[in-house]
Amino acid sequence: MTPPENRLRAYFRKWRGTTAGSPPRVNNSEILWSWLGAFAGIGLLAWLGQYSFSAYSLHLLIGSFGASAVLLFGAPRSPLAQPRNLLGGHALSAAVGVVCWQLLHGQPVLAQALAVATAIALMHLTRCLHPPGGATALIATLGSAEIERLGYWYILWPATTGPLLLLAVALVVNNLPTSRRYPLVWW
Repeated sequence: MTPPENRLRAYFRKWRGTTAGSPPRVNNSEILWSWLGAFAGIGLLAWLGQYSFSAYSLHLLIGSFGASAVLLFGAPRSPLAQPRNLLGGHALSAAVGVVCWQLLHGQPVLAQALAVATAIALMHLTRCLHPPGGATALIATLGSAEIERLGYWYILWPATTGPLLLLAVALVVNNLPTSRRYPLVWW
């Protein structure tokens, strides 16, 4: 049996990281395509929200979509950026966030922690882990008047509609250059 001080030393040794080094720099073409995709995707959501649905006070853009854009356009080969993960991660996490807020809005700290933790567990269980989904769950519990007004509609608008539109842009933009292919897998 290993003495406790050796286990503790081994534990803290993990904090040093590995010698793998920093990630490599991508070429300028990849940077340009990432920029173009993110600009088009987020621009579309912002434009639709502002000019098509503002009369109904329905915004289509939430903060977690910025992180989704990083994955979809900056790392389109990542398993976390594939359509199943994008759509399932946001929709499941939105549902978890809304349910946690509905049940625990009187205790926001508990609602927020439970929403993010449960969303992660559910995304793992359904094999659709998408890190921005954690933010989508958290946004549902932050108690903004607009999100509260949406209630369960938040799951559909913006948390499912937004990613569907980002996916459409990702399909177009990521397949224009010969160096990219998206998606690698659908489901």
